[in-house]
Amino acid sequence: MADNSKITPEEALSYHIEPVPGKYEIVASKPMTTQRDLSLAYSPGVAVPVQAIADAPEAAYDYTCKGNMVAVISNGTAILGLGNLGALASKPVMEGKSVLFKRFADVNAIDIELDTEDPEEIIKAVKLMGPTFGGINLEDIKAPECFIIEQRLKEEMDIPVFHDDQHGTAVICAAGLINALHISGKKIEDCRIVLNGAGAAGIACLELIKAMGAKHENCIACDSKGVIYQGRTEGMNQWKSAHAVPTEARTLEDAMKGADVFLGVSVKDAVTPEMVTSMGESPVIFAMANPDPEITPEDAQRVRADAIVATGRSDYPNQVNNVLGFPYLFRGALDIHARAINDEMKIACAQALADLAREDVPDEVAMAYGKKLSFGRDYIIPTPFDPRLIYTIPPAVARAGMETGAARRPIVDMDGYEHHLKARMDPTASVLSGIAARAKAAQARMIFAEGDDERVLRAAVSYQRSGYGKALVVGRESDVREKLEQAGLGDAYRELEVVNAANSRHLEAYRSFLYQRLQRKGYDTHDINRLAQRDRHVFSALMLAHGHGDALVTGATRKSAHVLELINHVFDATAQDGAVGVTALLSKGRIVFIADTLVHEWPEEEDLATIAEQAAGVARSLGIEPRVAFLSFSTFGYPVSERAIKMHKASAALDRRGADFEYDGEMTVDVALNPTAMAKYPFCRLTGPANVLVVPARHSASISVKLMQEMAGATVIGPILAGVDKPIQICGTVSTVNDILNMALLAACEVG
Repeated sequence: MADNSKITPEEALSYHIEPVPGKYEIVASKPMTTQRDLSLAYSPGVAVPVQAIADAPEAAYDYTCKGNMVAVISNGTAILGLGNLGALASKPVMEGKSVLFKRFADVNAIDIELDTEDPEEIIKAVKLMGPTFGGINLEDIKAPECFIIEQRLKEEMDIPVFHDDQHGTAVICAAGLINALHISGKKIEDCRIVLNGAGAAGIACLELIKAMGAKHENCIACDSKGVIYQGRTEGMNQWKSAHAVPTEARTLEDAMKGADVFLGVSVKDAVTPEMVTSMGESPVIFAMANPDPEITPEDAQRVRADAIVATGRSDYPNQVNNVLGFPYLFRGALDIHARAINDEMKIACAQALADLAREDVPDEVAMAYGKKLSFGRDYIIPTPFDPRLIYTIPPAVARAGMETGAARRPIVDMDGYEHHLKARMDPTASVLSGIAARAKAAQARMIFAEGDDERVLRAAVSYQRSGYGKALVVGRESDVREKLEQAGLGDAYRELEVVNAANSRHLEAYRSFLYQRLQRKGYDTHDINRLAQRDRHVFSALMLAHGHGDALVTGATRKSAHVLELINHVFDATAQDGAVGVTALLSKGRIVFIADTLVHEWPEEEDLATIAEQAAGVARSLGIEPRVAFLSFSTFGYPVSERAIKMHKASAALDRRGADFEYDGEMTVDVALNPTAMAKYPFCRLTGPANVLVVPARHSASISVKLMQEMAGATVIGPILAGVDKPIQICGTVSTVNDILNMALLAACEVG
């Protein structure tokens, strides 16, 4: 399966510069609003924790962010596959690594680029920064200096030091190998293993699987000069020499004969089909070279159907992805205030990952990837967006750290710890990633109705180049070409399909269809011609109705109510038809759906029940089990108000309908969202904070959404149009390119 996504230089630079340069910012975790706050944060109040730490250094973990802070350090001598480009050039990569720590394991991380290639200077600099951090993540430092730096820092520092290029790859490789050997019925101590690529990652892989039981004499390592055998002198160093074995094999081809396992951390096409043919029964092939593997899964399985293949790529099954390891290794290590990350902790991480892959995969994960995943040859490693990772892997790492004496502060209540980790999960990124994965699987022909708007065109280009499907842009060819050139995307004109209503060969069929719908609603043939030929929203809806596209996104240039009115000429999308607008608010690690934000002006109790059902369906389609609260200014009957009664009756309407999700009301928003406030009403039927909020009227929904967006910086997705026969999504007029793209992805997934 080839990856048909394409990222242009313009898109990459735009991502890194907008809305502000860089990929993260520092946010205060304590109030800083009053003079008293400032006095506590700084002088004189800060003197108290200063003295406490001076008296007992371990108190730094209690009174500062040290215990949840990692330094991501590089000197830029081995940046990705780009080589030695220097410390400053490595900063975008290190920023990216820092935000991955936060995204996947809620670990705060800050990047530090050191402008030196002298290992001694790096060792000294990092050691001097030790008091600031709970752990050190080394990245993109070339071999053999990376070995020297890591080993010395491990010896001289009392916090975890981890070179992810080595050990991150090794841990995920080990996890996959555990399951591959389980499927093939082999034991690691009996396997003949061949490694190609004796750099930092390759040597770390070999060392870890030997720590897991692989025998030294059964492991053959190869580099660009061939087999690393005992007695070889050319191109050797102390780290390669440690893995030299007595063997007659001199080439990779020789070594592969009869081998059970191949581990590749080398270069594209290093392995031939003939080499795979020569391997033993049920060969395990981890072709981890990036961006192109040593051999593709198709080529390997063409000659050996019994092969189990993993790569480093996301577009093939069994991706060996470091993000499955380093965030959770550090999470577990930080939470026990570890002195180091040792082999036992790495093996525990690998075993926990292997065990997780054998468990039943949650529906939301299967939904995100557009297919059912189950343990087997094409699923031996969990997916990066599995929500169970955060509360499965760190406890295993922490236990191993405690058992081996690496922990300063052991965890006493492990069940409570797992519950705490679940609370750290940020569902928002998983939701968005799941949408993207499902959209890519759907390959929908997306109709972008407003081809005269630069934002829409940029979103259309991104949709197609990201591999989600075909972008159909409605507009005049000359206008589209001109605006793409102005946006620096002139080359994209040849890629997009531009649909001009004026010369569409389907126009007569569209007119006939529209006339049948509207002839008894006051529209004559002149009106029909004008709507079908000149109104892009109506024309785009007609395209969708006739199957000339799979989904539609519009609304970036006109008010949503007006756009919905136009769409109603073609589809039944009124309140009476069951249409509902649901807006997703993503803020501070929470996602909440608010309805109705688009269709119903002043819904009554039965309307509110319908809104709740549609909103619950939207939540479920995004992998979230709905808990619905009917909101008001009163809670369960007090204060009494005629305007609140309908919110109370809405629950009874759902009772009559036999709704299969949690719901209750009426209640104020703090009761709905705050567990402490909800606890005052023990009879409440919700088992936790609500995530679907049904509001009394459209104006209150609109106010709530826009207030959260402007004052709290919430990410807004929607309104998501639900209850219409075809997938249509309507953007807001202030939508960014990313907002429009997100709405297109929702439409592609047929959410709603």
